[in-house]
Amino acid sequence: MCTAISYTNKKHYFGRNLDLEGSFGEGVSIVPRNFPWRFRFAETPKTKSALIGVATVAGGVPLFYDAMNEHGLAVAGLNFPKNAVYHEKKEGACNLASFEFIPYVLLTCKTLGDARALLPRINFVHEPFGAGFPVTPLHFMISDATGSLVAEPTGDGLMIYENPVGVLTNNPPFPVQLSKLNDYLNLTPYEPVSRFSDRLELAPYSRGMGALGLPGDSSSSSRFVRAAFARANTVADETEESSVSAFFRMLDNVAMPRGCVRLKEGVYEETVYSSCMNCDDKIYYVTTNADRSVTAFDLRREDPEACEPKFYPLSRSLRIAFGN
Repeated sequence: MCTAISYTNKKHYFGRNLDLEGSFGEGVSIVPRNFPWRFRFAETPKTKSALIGVATVAGGVPLFYDAMNEHGLAVAGLNFPKNAVYHEKKEGACNLASFEFIPYVLLTCKTLGDARALLPRINFVHEPFGAGFPVTPLHFMISDATGSLVAEPTGDGLMIYENPVGVLTNNPPFPVQLSKLNDYLNLTPYEPVSRFSDRLELAPYSRGMGALGLPGDSSSSSRFVRAAFARANTVADETEESSVSAFFRMLDNVAMPRGCVRLKEGVYEETVYSSCMNCDDKIYYVTTNADRSVTAFDLRREDPEACEPKFYPLSRSLRIAFGN
């Protein structure tokens, strides 16, 4: 399970929690413009873009969980079990396997408008990457500074939605998630006013009671509501440090501590890593379940015309700075 957020505070930020029961050797992958991408069914885009994101690398190919390109467009893939439907290859369509979607969009598109034009042509094909890589049911959030889209492959084809709240989790499908926000329209970041009865004098006894009723469990629906509330109400200074800190706080609000979601004995769903991309300055920030300190990777420091990608494993040990 996962949560993705798009957030603008002078600059545009995009990122996510990856929630899984284990690691697959993922790390930050930086792919230059001249990397020889190959797609199973679709032609390789003629446009070239450098990409940065977190991926598992197999056979020299980065399988991105989330990434942005040098133009500031960002995409994240989130688990969409029992709802994602992939099809046979379709004549005249842009046929993509789910693991190809993120790089194809980021190579083809510079803006959300470009993605909006591309998406209706895409047909998701039921195609595994290879042995040991089963087909993963996914849906996707695509964002730039102008807004966000959600793309959900279903039995009726690829459903495309404008995303006014800038948040995506897992199930149910996005329109249902969005509709459920109406159940919480009374929530407020301000001190609540009593409407219980004009015959009773009732008053808050604690700060934060305006959001009483905000769901606190780890289900995808509850995380959607909680993330949407935090994203809509979080305030940060316009400095980079304040914006990045606020973004990670929003993700912390929906993170999964190890052991709170138990799949079976000794197996737990947990937040493996959290990312925050500064899509204006092309900086990828990341923390992990083991290391809460923030590590930054700057795409502008790399040679965009290179051919070979770089891979940086995520930190798996806590770094502590003593203050005395």
